[in-house]
Amino acid sequence: MKFFSGFCLNNEMELFKEFLIPSDFTVAGFSKGAIEAFNYALGSKRRIDRLQLLSPAFFQNKNDKFKRLQLIHFKKDKQKYIENFLKNVAYPSKIDMRNFLNECDIRDLEFLLEYKWMENDLKNLTNRGVLIEVYLGEKDKIVDSKAASEFFKDFATVYFIKKAGHILKGE
Repeated sequence: MKFFSGFCLNNEMELFKEFLIPSDFTVAGFSKGAIEAFNYALGSKRRIDRLQLLSPAFFQNKNDKFKRLQLIHFKKDKQKYIENFLKNVAYPSKIDMRNFLNECDIRDLEFLLEYKWMENDLKNLTNRGVLIEVYLGEKDKIVDSKAASEFFKDFATVYFIKKAGHILKGE
């Protein structure tokens, strides 16, 4: 199994073991890592049967003002931004996300804020026989899970997890 980590995170795969289906033919990613997993699957010549997108970073429904503010706050005080981000990622659970913290920079944030999921690319993967699964939490404080669910529903099996946040955990 190939797994891609989220923004400013590393080795968080263990948080998702109840959802992941390990196999030589599975590719998975969390948040920003879901984008990377998706792009990997798109460009891969290797056999991929299943693509698991765990709380995929989905900001194409956000306006430019929202995106600019995120970048301004990151540049102004990166440490404070990351601390707040980690709390929002964990919400509503009490998991200490600092255990998974990894170095990141403004380019990582710019990438995920500007990324646009393309319907043709999703169709391309499904036409190749890749089963796409999207996992979203009802109480996600990072992405608009309802908007993401609406976008992905025509191309993937979408699991909408009640009372769960971005890391798909509840209280």
